[in-house]
Amino acid sequence: MEQIQLGNITITRVWEYFGSVEMTPATFFPEIPKGVWDDGASWLSPHFLDSETDIVNSAIQTWVLRSGGKTILVDTGVGNHKERPYAPVWSRLETGFLADLARIGVAPEDVDIVINTHLHIDHVGWNTYLDGRSWVPTFPNATYLMPKNDFDFWNPENGHKPLLGRGNQNVFEDSVAPVHEAGQTLLWETSHQIDADLRLDAAPGHTPGSSVLTLASGTDRAVFVGDLLHNPVQILEPDANSCFCENPAEARATRRQVLGRAVDDNALVIPAHLGGHGAAEVVRDGDKFAIKGWAPFAPYTGQG
Repeated sequence: MEQIQLGNITITRVWEYFGSVEMTPATFFPEIPKGVWDDGASWLSPHFLDSETDIVNSAIQTWVLRSGGKTILVDTGVGNHKERPYAPVWSRLETGFLADLARIGVAPEDVDIVINTHLHIDHVGWNTYLDGRSWVPTFPNATYLMPKNDFDFWNPENGHKPLLGRGNQNVFEDSVAPVHEAGQTLLWETSHQIDADLRLDAAPGHTPGSSVLTLASGTDRAVFVGDLLHNPVQILEPDANSCFCENPAEARATRRQVLGRAVDDNALVIPAHLGGHGAAEVVRDGDKFAIKGWAPFAPYTGQG
């Protein structure tokens, strides 16, 4: 199953990439003890960890929401033809992402809203495509919702020095600025109500403008948490950041707050990069959290 229904909203998962991110757990998550990975090896492999190589596996995917008669994309992955000199695993990709969108009945002109939960390299790539020598918006009729704090932080004209260093090089220029220059962005702060069932809220820490999307439709609840979680081990170890979090203390506090609210609301937690079943129900486990159950999305098979 690649699609579920929550209240009035249909959620469809579209893969761009699944596999190695060329990082060991110790590098990706330096605050998580090795014993935690060893204890979880039976369920972490192969969807979240390649136990033979000790390399983290991750998904790049877009969540397609149909809500209130609109088609909404949550994050747009890496994109094709992008020059990423300091992130070679994402450089000059050639994937069939747009064909996979078409397979579920979504043409570029059908998209009404694009949500970038934050403006990292692997969340904005398909915002644009290469038309001749120019980067132009992939979704010509869409409003792109971007957190203003991230827009300002990643704008090279502002001279910020991110933890990521040059890892996000070229991203603003080829995947953010062209959309803004086309007049298709809405830069929001604090919160933004999309429709009766969907709301964006600031969730800073991973980046200054990181955000979460809350779904509340009928009796169903879900929260799209972006990169607050890169791996389900962070549900068990909520104080453990990835190596990419700009403000570690703020990221920890935000992660705990969002997971706690998900428990209280019985909300499905949907991170950006989980392979396997893609999302989880979460419960409290002392002062940490545990996985109650998985969503019914099908794991990646390598086939469209």
